[in-house]
Amino acid sequence: MRTLEIRRHSLRKDGGGSQLSQEGVVYARKLGASMGPFARVVTSVVPRARETAIAMGFAVDHEIVSMATDESVYAELEANRWGDAAQPFAALAELVAARGATWLYAQRLLALWRDVLMPLPDGAAALMICHSGDLETALVAGFPDADHAAWGGPFAPCEGARLVFDGDPPRFTSVTILRGTEI
Repeated sequence: MRTLEIRRHSLRKDGGGSQLSQEGVVYARKLGASMGPFARVVTSVVPRARETAIAMGFAVDHEIVSMATDESVYAELEANRWGDAAQPFAALAELVAARGATWLYAQRLLALWRDVLMPLPDGAAALMICHSGDLETALVAGFPDADHAAWGGPFAPCEGARLVFDGDPPRFTSVTILRGTEI
């Protein structure tokens, strides 16, 4: 059994941008003190993701580039407006279940998550720092039969999920949603 902890980046500077705010650094540092150890740490190439992992106290082993290059993914997500729905994960699950461009993108993300875990020994854990939208999309695709309505809203900074990767052949077998950090 291996574990993947996926988290959204921490708080960024006012007005958006690519870097964390000082508050985001402090928040990630406090959360990181209660996390780990991780055999591998992976982030997006966007500075705020890398900065979150470093503020948490973890060296980054690998950076990934977002694979959302298909405009139809953005068009589907925009038309669905899942983040504004009363039950965002359930709305996103409907979109993913349609098996269009968003489903295909989610499958690519899940394959990436598996690739992070496959080389690790049994019992090891990995940390991945990514972005809202990607996390939620891949989670509903990876757990299509889950009670998505119970998962709450889109992930806030540093929220995410812990996934168990087990079985023969190895696959994601369970998910725990990680909400409001208690720091």
